[in-house]
Amino acid sequence: MTLDLGPDDKRMRLRYAGTCRLCGRAHDAGADAIYERTLKAIRCVECDTPEVGGPTVEVSAGDAGASARREYERRRDAREQRIRADHPKLGGLILALSDDPQSTKAWERGAVGEELLAQRLADLPDTFRVMHDRRIRGTRANIDHIAIGPSGVWVIDAKRYKDKRPELRIEGGLFRPRVESLRIGGRDGTKLVDGVRSQVQRVREALADDAIPIAGVLCFLEADWPLLGGPFTVDDVHVLWPRLLVKRMTEAPNVSFDVGVAHARIAGAFPVA
Repeated sequence: MTLDLGPDDKRMRLRYAGTCRLCGRAHDAGADAIYERTLKAIRCVECDTPEVGGPTVEVSAGDAGASARREYERRRDAREQRIRADHPKLGGLILALSDDPQSTKAWERGAVGEELLAQRLADLPDTFRVMHDRRIRGTRANIDHIAIGPSGVWVIDAKRYKDKRPELRIEGGLFRPRVESLRIGGRDGTKLVDGVRSQVQRVREALADDAIPIAGVLCFLEADWPLLGGPFTVDDVHVLWPRLLVKRMTEAPNVSFDVGVAHARIAGAFPVA
């Protein structure tokens, strides 16, 4: 196949591992690939070459909850193997009469939450590009969902806290500094807010364009939201539920930027997990 290299494209052996922005295929350091200087991304030599930054660019959306489900299955299978090895005769009975520990079940709950939110995000108009389960390079963390559309970029962390109420707590004020914090069923949720803020900063660095608004979101599924009110913002992170999230994303003011270019740049920076 004859490659259609643009003026800012270069075929090279990669110095660092990367992921094709078109098909999501992972490439190790030393692999042969095309480096796109404009987007600071790579693509496979084997991939067809669409118009760079155009609306026809194909990027793997990823599978919502895939990495969390893999971790759940790994822990579940490791426990089963351990119990069967320690108790050759009674292992099956022990497994039948006992449950996975909460630390293992949490991964399954998380996977289901991401899958449910992905179904709701599918209701967004086709002016939005949505990616799921994106890996943050150099860490063991991932971003659950990233949506890019006319209203900007939305970095979304799905949380499934059944029957627990997210609340905004405000301390201080008149004579002391005002301090906002997130409480979930009465427990401190500061780490969740800090996590989203960190993800937003990573995406901001990848975009390298301060004109594009980036919103951080904690989206709670199956939570105990009150009949009146409920959503709030804490340290610039939106805290709400799926239906309201989609409403806000579609009703927020439009911003002038190239959604296709931003989509490709983020996909190149955050590969499929």
